[in-house]
Amino acid sequence: MDDLDTIVELEQRLFPEDAWPRQMLRDEIEGSQNVMLVGEDERGIIGYAAAQALAGNDIADVHNIAIVESARGEGLGAQLFDALIEWCRSRGAAAFMLEVRADNEVAQSLYRSRGFDAIAVRPGYYQPAGVDAIVMRREDAA
Repeated sequence: MDDLDTIVELEQRLFPEDAWPRQMLRDEIEGSQNVMLVGEDERGIIGYAAAQALAGNDIADVHNIAIVESARGEGLGAQLFDALIEWCRSRGAAAFMLEVRADNEVAQSLYRSRGFDAIAVRPGYYQPAGVDAIVMRREDAA
């Protein structure tokens, strides 16, 4: 919770059109079946990632991942994403779902490199811009 103000500021700066509101980010942090990880260095918090793994459900949902512009390309996004997947696995997840903006090739590339495949499109999902979401899924071997 100590990082909430910084996460809210980053969310608004990085996703100006479709930033999550403060209360949703607070709920993400406080939820007992959620995790929000932060990455930081001498610059402070430079990224965060969140997911949900519900008890008794073997499918986890990756909710968001964000890296400040000045830290992109340094591998932090991949590290945070891998840590999210491991946390979800520790809670029994064997499959993972996420939505990604159709115009975010960098994120799609990261997800594909981690074994995710596009399975559907949600037209106009990201508002107010009306950008499509690509639904991606990964299933781990049993």
